[in-house]
Amino acid sequence: MNSSALITVNPLRKRSQRIAFSALLMMSAALACEARAQDQTNVQAQAQQKQGKPAQKQAAASSGGRELSSDEQIEVKAQRQNRMEVKSGGNLGALGNKKGLDVPFNVRSYTSALILNQQSQTLGEVLMNDPTVRTTLGYGNFSEQFVIRGFPVYGDDVAIDGLYGITPRQLVSPQLYEQVQVLNGASAFLNGAAPGGTAQGGNINLEFKHAGDTPLTRVTGDYTSSSMGGGAVDVGRRFGQDKQFGVRINVAGRSGVTAIDREKRHQVAVGGGFDWHDRADRTRVTIDMAYENQGVNGGRGGVFLSGVTSVPKVPGAGTNYGQPWTYTELNYIYGKLKVEHDFSKYLTAYAQFGGLGGNEKGNYGSTYVTNSQTGAGYNGAMYVPYVQTNKSTQAGLRAHFNTGGIKHEVNAGGSGLWEDTATAYAFALTNQANNIYNPIRHATAQPETWIGGNIDNPQLNNRVRLWSLFFSDTVSAFHDRVALTAGFRYQAIKTVAYNYGASTTSYDQGAFTPVVGLVVHPTRQTSIYFNRIEGLAPGPQATGQVVNLGQIFPPYQTVQYELGAKYDIGRFSTAVSIFQIDQPNAYTSAIAGTSNSIFSVNGLQRNRGIEFTVNGEIMKGLRFNGGTSIIDASQRRTSGGLYDGNRSIGVPGYTINGNLEYDLPFIRGATLTGRVIQTGHQYADNLNKLRVPNWTRFDVGARYSFVVEHKAITTRLGVDNLANTRYWESAFGGYLLQGLPRTFKFSVTADF
Repeated sequence: MNSSALITVNPLRKRSQRIAFSALLMMSAALACEARAQDQTNVQAQAQQKQGKPAQKQAAASSGGRELSSDEQIEVKAQRQNRMEVKSGGNLGALGNKKGLDVPFNVRSYTSALILNQQSQTLGEVLMNDPTVRTTLGYGNFSEQFVIRGFPVYGDDVAIDGLYGITPRQLVSPQLYEQVQVLNGASAFLNGAAPGGTAQGGNINLEFKHAGDTPLTRVTGDYTSSSMGGGAVDVGRRFGQDKQFGVRINVAGRSGVTAIDREKRHQVAVGGGFDWHDRADRTRVTIDMAYENQGVNGGRGGVFLSGVTSVPKVPGAGTNYGQPWTYTELNYIYGKLKVEHDFSKYLTAYAQFGGLGGNEKGNYGSTYVTNSQTGAGYNGAMYVPYVQTNKSTQAGLRAHFNTGGIKHEVNAGGSGLWEDTATAYAFALTNQANNIYNPIRHATAQPETWIGGNIDNPQLNNRVRLWSLFFSDTVSAFHDRVALTAGFRYQAIKTVAYNYGASTTSYDQGAFTPVVGLVVHPTRQTSIYFNRIEGLAPGPQATGQVVNLGQIFPPYQTVQYELGAKYDIGRFSTAVSIFQIDQPNAYTSAIAGTSNSIFSVNGLQRNRGIEFTVNGEIMKGLRFNGGTSIIDASQRRTSGGLYDGNRSIGVPGYTINGNLEYDLPFIRGATLTGRVIQTGHQYADNLNKLRVPNWTRFDVGARYSFVVEHKAITTRLGVDNLANTRYWESAFGGYLLQGLPRTFKFSVTADF
């Protein structure tokens, strides 16, 4: 393959994708119109029933006692459905779906209403609302990765309905999901070991959209600066005499130039959620299928520091020092089947199976700065094809019974994951000059210097096999005022590394990860909790010039202790927690009195912190979501004590978020929004010499819901980074990620 192959993007393929997306939109709109015509009589009848005297009284109460007209009731209903909503609780893997107040863990769920209202285009934009989460890019590419409690969560390790391995690996389209759930803390017992080896400080779980009781036909058109247009269709219906069949179809996409100079992106996401339950609701079956395509051309990536003694000043907010020959093209087909059956009200069995097929390729370019004063440096380039085939499964039993005056909830089951990846690379050792303040654009990358594998036909490079068994018992007493959870998971981890087809090294280890959690309810609306839980990741294998070359170490077992309190009255919730997480680290050190070195797992990173979150309605018409996280992420037991006591790379001392919504009392249907995000300073090196300043960003917006011919219409306008502030958003991994410039977003949604 020559250098031109490195940078070739097939325009016919891109055009066909746009045509396919347009066809999908037209088909979805046609189906929506047909379903709307067929259901019009039923919908009107249901609307009359739901908007009868009781509904009128409720609407009248919300309007100062005045009885509202039919259109005004639709308007009020639309406004309520569009509220920013963050729920306490979520999917806790082995323990199932739980209310936040009743579990010894800190878990929150961001709903589809919030995703729609904030016009979120990536998973990272959704999680920008969470004060305990920060987003950065992957090493040398455009993938999003997340930082929770000072530890990374790769895209590989984001779950769907508790299943690892079936989520798009680099970028996720949030329009397909009903909830984005965040669990703070280690979760090896709850979810098992993550295939990418991360999620030691937290877990992210996605829940697909499914049809509700009310028919839904929703069409959205949107625009994002500088010239990106898009739209979405969301259709949901239930069928059958008892509405036992449900169908939810989502189609979304956009394409154009972003607010970053000359950066182009495109996105297509198609999802279908199908569910069935029997008349007695004892058996429930759900099938979810999705296709996602995303691409970036000429994107602005991370900035690597090479031999500098200070962090360079931030370039202009919209400056693009990425190269025009860089691109990434991501295609994923994925889905799952889930079956649940209640043998009685005391015993439930469940099983689910999912899979993912991923095909990625990209010519990635990184900018290296060698002079922090002038911004001068050079470009790096690497072409990487990546083909992934995953299968994931989970099954278990959930039993409820009493022994005397004590209640038990027993959970037992297992999980398995099979992951095969095929890849190759072509690396260019480039001398192309660049400057982050005055970018130098090159039409093509330099010819590749090193090639690994067959870049035209990638061969097997890595194979992962994970399986586990878990058991727990939650014991409740004193009318559920006290609940104690104790359990364990045995996790086996097997990996085989291949030299592009031929097996070279293998890893086969296992470990027990116990859990203990206690919840005490002083009142029905409050709880105090404690947990001791572990994270798990494959242990390393000794490499390099060491005397124990090839030695395989047992899995990393990260240990967490957490103490917290919660208050939840439904419309308002708050939580505070303190935690400590110890994660082992590996390093190479010299053997005293010899010229030899040894590889060992004797290092330690200790993250201690306090988290405080507030979500809900403070007073009528005023809602708040936000909080703060304070972390002391210190390095312990480093090689020769060189970095002992220093802060870990890329972990800020504090993060603060505040999201506010206010319904204008003098304009029915109008809402003003505002958000502030602040992140403390970070370090880009282990010596803590490269200090990245703290930063603050302000976002504002407004939306207005009204009725046209008995149809609810909502318009939204948002401005992210209102002041066009220039800032280094993250230094996680030792490289710099620049924050996005001022970005305008506008959308119109119609519910038919």
